[in-house]
Amino acid sequence: MQRWAYLGPQGTFTEAAVIAVLQRSQGLEVELVPAAGVSVALQLLRSGDVDAACVPLENSVEGGVPLTQDELTHGDALVIGAEAFVPVTFDLLVRAGTVAGDIRTVGSHPHGHAQVRDWLAEHLPTAEIVVTTSTAAAAAAVAAGEIDAAAAAPVAGSRYGLTALATDVGVVRDAITRFVLLRPGGTPPPEPTGNDRTSFIVSVDNQPGSLLSVLAEIAGRGINMTRLESRPTRNKLGEYVFLIDADGHIAEPAMADTVAALIRRAALMRWLGSYPRMSGTNVPAADFATAGRYDAAAEAVSAIVTGVVRRVPS
Repeated sequence: MQRWAYLGPQGTFTEAAVIAVLQRSQGLEVELVPAAGVSVALQLLRSGDVDAACVPLENSVEGGVPLTQDELTHGDALVIGAEAFVPVTFDLLVRAGTVAGDIRTVGSHPHGHAQVRDWLAEHLPTAEIVVTTSTAAAAAAVAAGEIDAAAAAPVAGSRYGLTALATDVGVVRDAITRFVLLRPGGTPPPEPTGNDRTSFIVSVDNQPGSLLSVLAEIAGRGINMTRLESRPTRNKLGEYVFLIDADGHIAEPAMADTVAALIRRAALMRWLGSYPRMSGTNVPAADFATAGRYDAAAEAVSAIVTGVVRRVPS
């Protein structure tokens, strides 16, 4: 039986995400292990105490999750084996009998506060904002009497015996958070499905055109890039690495050629995995970037080298 850590405690959006990944794992037996934070979950993975860890990577309202991005960039290498997209709906959870006038403190994860701040400003303008490690941790704190209310997932209410004083209080009603299931570095990627995503981190010199040259390697091979975010190197102010998502799988010729080009340029800092894409559909490869065109081109080059006369594919 495998053990998978996730950002806990029970009742978090991450628990919903890891359950969604598990449901696609075709009968795999897994023990779910709640962790007190993203770094704790990934330390359990890096130490070998668990086989995988599920953490949030980006949100449609607040963008990337800096802590997860930095964990992927620094420390022992990890790879993404799967992803899940979870709709994010917030309720204001309180102990039974609590009314709005009783609320002096409201807890949530920083991304949770970002999504409910407008509602709080209008309805509870004097309430103190309390930052917690997760939305469920805020609900647990309410149940323990430590704070008055929590902006958390509706499931946290039933988990901790709380009542929803208000429902769906997020500023964006269709917010989505993307979660990733991480495994130790060196874990082989799952087989390509035809609708896959590849993630990697590049590092370039702080010189004119250096990032453009890397992006040209991607575009020039017909690869559709879907995300580009920067994070500090931690070495010097103004120096950054770039986290990239792109359509395709490293087992496909165009993506393999792209990764090889980045390695030749000494620009590939970390390969973060190829895995099934769970939202959207890959942009079709350009005609010149299909597997068939790569095979035909390789045959044509071989013919040139060996002196065999063959028609160069048009």
